Amino acid sequence: MGHSSASASIQLLSLIILLGILSLETIKLGFCSDDHNVGCIDIERKALLKLKQGLTDPSGRLSSWVGEDCCKWSGVGCNNITGRVNMLDLHNRDWFDYYGATEHGFDGEINPSLLVLKDLEYLDLSLNMFVGVQFPSFIGSLEKLKYLNLSRTYFVGVIPPNLGNLSRLLYLDLKSFGSLETDLQWLATLSSLKYLNLGYVNLTKTTSYWLPAVNMLHSLVELYLPSCSLPMLPLTLPSFNFTSLSVLDLSDNKFTSTIPPWLFNLTKLENLDFAFNNLIGKLPDSLGYLKSLRHLDLSGNSLEGAIPESLRELSSLVSLHISDNKWEGAITEAHFVKLRSLKEVSIGNYPSTISLVFNVSSDWIPPFKLRYLKIRSCQLGPKFPTWLRNQTELTTVVLRNAGISGTIPDWFLQLDLQLEELNFADNQLSGRVPNSLRFSHASTVDLTSNRFEGPLPLWSSNITWLYLRDNLFSGPIPHNIGQVMPNLKSLDISKNSLSGSIPLSLGNLSHLHYIWISNNLLSGEIPHFFDYIPSLRIIDMSNNSLSGEIRHFWNNSPFLLSIDLSNNNLSGTIPRSLGSLTLLQFLGLSSNNFSGEVPSLKNCTNLYVLDLGDNKFSGPILASIGESMPNLRILSLRSNSFTGSIPLKLCGFLALRILDFSHNNLSGNIPHCIGNLSGMKSELENHFNSLGRFELVSKGRVLVYDYYSILHLVTSVDLSDNKLSGEISIGLTSLVKLGTLNLSMNHLTGIIPANIGNLESIETLDLSMNKLSGSIPQSMVSLTFLNHLNLSYNNLSGKIPTGNQFQTFVDPSIYEGNPGLSGCPLPTGCQNNEGAPQVPSGDEGEDDDSKLEKLQFVISMVIGFCAGFWGVFGTLAVKRSWRYAYFHFLDKVTNAVLYFVSTIGTYPQKRS
Repeated sequence: MGHSSASASIQLLSLIILLGILSLETIKLGFCSDDHNVGCIDIERKALLKLKQGLTDPSGRLSSWVGEDCCKWSGVGCNNITGRVNMLDLHNRDWFDYYGATEHGFDGEINPSLLVLKDLEYLDLSLNMFVGVQFPSFIGSLEKLKYLNLSRTYFVGVIPPNLGNLSRLLYLDLKSFGSLETDLQWLATLSSLKYLNLGYVNLTKTTSYWLPAVNMLHSLVELYLPSCSLPMLPLTLPSFNFTSLSVLDLSDNKFTSTIPPWLFNLTKLENLDFAFNNLIGKLPDSLGYLKSLRHLDLSGNSLEGAIPESLRELSSLVSLHISDNKWEGAITEAHFVKLRSLKEVSIGNYPSTISLVFNVSSDWIPPFKLRYLKIRSCQLGPKFPTWLRNQTELTTVVLRNAGISGTIPDWFLQLDLQLEELNFADNQLSGRVPNSLRFSHASTVDLTSNRFEGPLPLWSSNITWLYLRDNLFSGPIPHNIGQVMPNLKSLDISKNSLSGSIPLSLGNLSHLHYIWISNNLLSGEIPHFFDYIPSLRIIDMSNNSLSGEIRHFWNNSPFLLSIDLSNNNLSGTIPRSLGSLTLLQFLGLSSNNFSGEVPSLKNCTNLYVLDLGDNKFSGPILASIGESMPNLRILSLRSNSFTGSIPLKLCGFLALRILDFSHNNLSGNIPHCIGNLSGMKSELENHFNSLGRFELVSKGRVLVYDYYSILHLVTSVDLSDNKLSGEISIGLTSLVKLGTLNLSMNHLTGIIPANIGNLESIETLDLSMNKLSGSIPQSMVSLTFLNHLNLSYNNLSGKIPTGNQFQTFVDPSIYEGNPGLSGCPLPTGCQNNEGAPQVPSGDEGEDDDSKLEKLQFVISMVIGFCAGFWGVFGTLAVKRSWRYAYFHFLDKVTNAVLYFVSTIGTYPQKRS
């Protein structure tokens, strides 16, 4: 909301600048004045036609570029008197997507023929799609330019330093998509500049120079440098020139400093955005100097301490965003006493620790009327905040993790708010949720993790995102939920006590992307309504008691990205049509009763996670599973009845991080090509953000992770409890980033590979219950991260290595069942003085230095004893009260011991 206000300010200033240019009588856009029969210059017309020839124009926006008079062409402006082109506005008017232009945008190349337009003052090519095209360096030669807008054009490369030639520029917008870079050396000569936007341009090379360069622009009014990878925020300036600044956006950079003192000299500042940096320290009282400030955003930093009461001096403030910091102390009525214009407030801490308290009286009437209120991880409760009684204009209400209990009061319902967002998540609210709440278009409701009970509430068709997870809702899912809320895109009603079957009306939700109905008491079959939801992204029905088969579930859902039906009682076979979902990224069917063979999934080329564990699948593991899944990160077939050998084609999973085939009936050798799993050889960035949970067995425990969080943190190979034979594959020892290796309960023979010490990241290693022989390799001593080891019940022999982590493995069960092993912690070959150097008896061989060291040691011992003895007993001899207390204490201890000994004989003897 605050950004929309800032955007309006930007547009207003841009309009003022544009009007200042267009107000000149010499400007003409798209047509010639009746008073001046002047057509365009022929050489310029030809230059524009060359420009058109180099552009790809999918929507025909340049169809008007015909005829002799180029001044009448769309987007072309000419001087009334000379007929020369001085304005070219080709920005994409149909652009609306944050991530890029629509199909109506130009692409191709920008022809240098524009250099013919010697009088060009205004050039706007923004929001087009010149993907991969180098930044047009010739633009720096258009020396009469006053307005240049190339924002979001996808140009790449280095911004040429000859832009410094454009000394007449008033407006410069080069906002990028992260594919441009520059050092700002050219900026100092643009002395007339009023508006500068270099958002997302890489400024890493500027170090601390960027601020002195900007400081030379004494006419600058608006400065935008968000997401520029600025390495530092200088705390001092030798001189201070850009005092006219009204907008300063330095959000999302890499600052780790305190807020610089020079900032409070910007007394004309209206919009200040330092969001999403790592600013530290406390917010200074001098904040109150910025009396013109209307929009303040310091969210997403590491600011700490109390919020200063000088905040109240910002009497012009409209939006205040200071959430996701480390605030402490209290917020009182004094903070807000002068903030009568306030419309937006976002306050809160990150992480979720509550260390900030709202300390206001129950009868407080705020001086403002908010539209937007977000308070997270602040103590507002335990009662519902009564100061909201007069906030009748609210459209966004977020009171998340605010320590509120009790029910939603009737007076809140009587405010009759038209809400865009309602979020009471992570509180202790109880009772029934009223159906009388009203919502506007595309609204979000989040009541996650409370104690609401009764039936699921139903609201208007305007609800788009609905999260009711982790409550006490009971009864069936309303049978008409699909008719009442047909615009739902996300539905999370997991972790409740819902019963009954899945209603058929959910099939009406044609816009549904995500559905989570896990951890309930649902039963019956899964209806076929999913066949008619082409936009569905995620399905999660885990932890239910659902029964029945999945049939034709996805026949008409080609756009499915993620399916999670784990932890249910589903049965039957997997339909072969599932293999046709070419966009599928996540498939979780674990902890059910599925049986039969797994169908071919060779067309699911985009899978990241395949989890079929804890079912009743049988037959061989199909080689087709690994034919073409280059992105697969997790493959779990654990606890089934798969037979046969491990297919060699599975070695093609180069991105694999977790491989779990444990508790099956697999036989044959471990493939040597398992060493090709390069995802376990290097760090892997996490590009997968699908939602769900994954159970991983490690260190003898079942660990539960979120899918999106484990992919770059956990690596594991678990082939335990099968019938695998042969030697341990030497390829395993090349997986240097492997964290868990479990080969236990198989029929493996041969020796432990000598270079197993290459597994530098291994934390869990279990080779127990095999037929391994030979000694424990000495290289294992170098496994400094190893904290869980099991080598029991093999045929290992020789001495147990010592040093490093092996000194901590004191449990004999780690090595039991290996009769040939010796050394600590086994009783065989383990003496108290094992490994200690042998000291010869007597004084034979001792030199004079050794004897002198012994004498010095004895003397120091005697002196230390005397000092310690007289330090205690000397004091008792001198201090009578201490002596009395000391011997009184000894008497009490003696009596207690004698009493304990005397009572032992009175206890009844245990019968044999």
